[in-house]
This record gives sequence, C-alpha cells and structure tokens, in this order.
Amino acid sequence: MQQQSSRSFSQRSSHGGSRPSYGASRGGQGPRGRGYHAYRPMRRQPRPLDSRLFIRRAVDVPQEIFVPKNMFADFNLVDQLKHNIAVHGYKAPTPIQDQAIPQLLEGRDMVGVANTGTGKTAAFLIPLINKVFLDRNQRVLIICPTRELAVQIEQEFRHFAQNMSMHAAVCIGGMGMFGQIEKMRRRPNFVIGTPGRLRDLERQHALNFAHYNNIVLDEVDQMLDMGFIHEVKYITALLPKTRQSLFFSATLPDEAQRLMKSFLHNPISISVKTRPTSDNVDQDVVRIAGRDKVTVLQDLLKQEGFEKVLIFLRTKRGVERLADALDRRGFRLAVIHGNKSQGQRQRAIDDFKRNRVSILLATDVASRGLDIDRVTHVINYDLPETFEDYTHRIGRTGRANKKGVALTFVD
Repeated sequence: MQQQSSRSFSQRSSHGGSRPSYGASRGGQGPRGRGYHAYRPMRRQPRPLDSRLFIRRAVDVPQEIFVPKNMFADFNLVDQLKHNIAVHGYKAPTPIQDQAIPQLLEGRDMVGVANTGTGKTAAFLIPLINKVFLDRNQRVLIICPTRELAVQIEQEFRHFAQNMSMHAAVCIGGMGMFGQIEKMRRRPNFVIGTPGRLRDLERQHALNFAHYNNIVLDEVDQMLDMGFIHEVKYITALLPKTRQSLFFSATLPDEAQRLMKSFLHNPISISVKTRPTSDNVDQDVVRIAGRDKVTVLQDLLKQEGFEKVLIFLRTKRGVERLADALDRRGFRLAVIHGNKSQGQRQRAIDDFKRNRVSILLATDVASRGLDIDRVTHVINYDLPETFEDYTHRIGRTGRANKKGVALTFVD
C-alpha cells in the first residue's frame, strides 16, 4: 500500500474537493435498535500497528477488464438452475466462478484462495445444487466460521435452488437446539453451519457426518483464527472416504495448509486474490490528540455524507458502552455482539441493510462475510489487532465500484 504523510481527517481533501470540518452539523437522529459479536475463544493479543498503514487516497485507476471464458448459459446445468441464476441477476461469471464451476461439475476437489466479495459462494453452490438435483443420494455439508455467513449462504441457496425440490438447514449457535434437531430429521439436502453447533448436533445423534459426500470448508483461515481447528479436524475425520471436498481461504497459513493436505484429494487450485485494499476506499486517520473520543466520533457522524456507517470496536463491552453513549446523543444505531440471540443479531443486520438505522456498531465478526450495499464509511474506533483484520474491516465499504471512506482513530 502506498504510504503518505500522516494528516488528520479534518486536514485533507477528498477527490479534489474539500472535506467537511468537524464543526459541520446535520442534526440529531432518533432511537436505536440492538443486535451482536462473534465467538472468539482464542483472542489474539493486540499488536501496535503503524498508523501510516491506514492512509491512502482512493484513486480512479483503470480497472483490468475480465473477459470470462464462459457465460452461465454455457455451463452444463439443468434448465431450472439456469433460470434461477438468470432471475438472480447473474449473467457473466466472476473469475472464480468462471474457473471453478466447470471443474466442480466434473467432481474435482478444489482449493480456492479468494477474498470475500469474489463470488465464491455462488462458485460452489451452483455446481453442488446441480449435482444434488441430478442425484438425490448426494448430501452437502458446508462449514463456515460465523453465524452471519451461514445465514447468507443459506439465503443464496434459496435463490439458486428455487422450485428444485431441495432444502437446506442452518445449524448455528444462538438458536434453539431442538428446532435444529427437528430440521435434521427431515433429511435436508444441504446443511450449513458453524463448527461448534455441528459437533453439538452430532453428539445429540441428530447429525451423522458419514452421510455427507460433499463438504465445503469456507473461510478456513478465519475458522482457525477463531480456535475451531479441533472441531474442524473432528468433523473431517468422520466424513466418508469417497467425497467431493472444497476448501476456501483468503490466506493459507501453515495450519491451513496442513489441514488442506489431509482433507483434499488431487485438488485443482484456483487463486483469485484482489488487492489487499480497494482503490475505491479513501483511507485516513483521525487523531484524537487528547480530546474526548466519543465527542470526536459524534462530530464526524453529524457531518454530511455519513449516511451508512459501520463502526468497529475490539470488545463487546466496548460496543455496548459506545452504543449507550451514542444513544444518549440521539443517534439511530444497531449493535451486534455475542451476548445477543441469533434473532437479535439478524434483526440488527437487516435494520442496517434496509436503512432503518444509519449506524452499526460491531466487533470483527462483521469484517468478513457480510455483504451490505452502500456502506459510506467504515470507522475503526478501536485499532484492529492485525493488518489483515484492517483490510477485512474496510472491505465493507467501496464495494461494487462505489467509493467509500475508511477512518481509523489513533492517539
């Protein structure tokens, strides 16, 4: 990333125009909703990061035009699935979809190194839905690190599998175990869940991993980072020997590579890595310099253009404290952390997506997997623990070729 001199947010201009000063005001906002944070059993110790890493202007650069070798209509898919893909608005595949779908339709194992936002969910769902439709003895298990990602995968599944007489069960924490056991008794074609809850269901004899001859491990590096390595190894050890196995990760640390080698058989490798940070995101620091941090944030949020703001903090306690402070100051917001039920977590995300609230406070669970349109600003109220966390956080803005702003508070 290009490094530039450290100047505060109020001192710099954006895209040739002047940025608003801290004094600009847009008026107060109304009541708030509440909602979530993820389970992080093996939290890393915070590491000091050089604030110069957080400074880079958004630039208009020529984008390399990707020309796919295939169109979705060209893939060897059943007609209903092709129809659903078209209704969903998909015409030309992304790079990972263009490379992965033909190989997966042939039954190959695959390792995909891809960032969030590259279209990998559709890359594995489309061929697996096609496979299950043609052979009802096929069953699919998808393991992912967070509840929110599991819910999003199931939502994508419903779009692609419409009118194909198949269904999926989401198995995640924060929801009643009994209801999920009942879903498993209906023998869903797809089971999508987090490692801990899947293992709990297996212990309750509601889930038999040996029945799943298609397995997807999604966001493996995050699962390892969250301390799920033992659950993942336990589950994979119980899978049938003959299976199709897919492995997706944004990075491949040593532990992930060891797991990959034991899990896959003669895989095809596909790497679709985008730049660490998007050229569409204007990155800067906000220097606190002894001022009250909440007041600095309040002055920012009142400025014009802060229409849909995602604010990251390190702990759920910190999220709650800041939520109370902003609530007293009249801002409309929602909160997501681990002490909330899954219903509360999903309502908070839905309220933010549908603009019922303009601010979402979250811990790093929201830095991956969540696809929320038109987030204008990401604010790192607390410093991220690693630069990788930072890149995932700011990846929530500047999506779909829109401009975004990422601000990081520093002392």
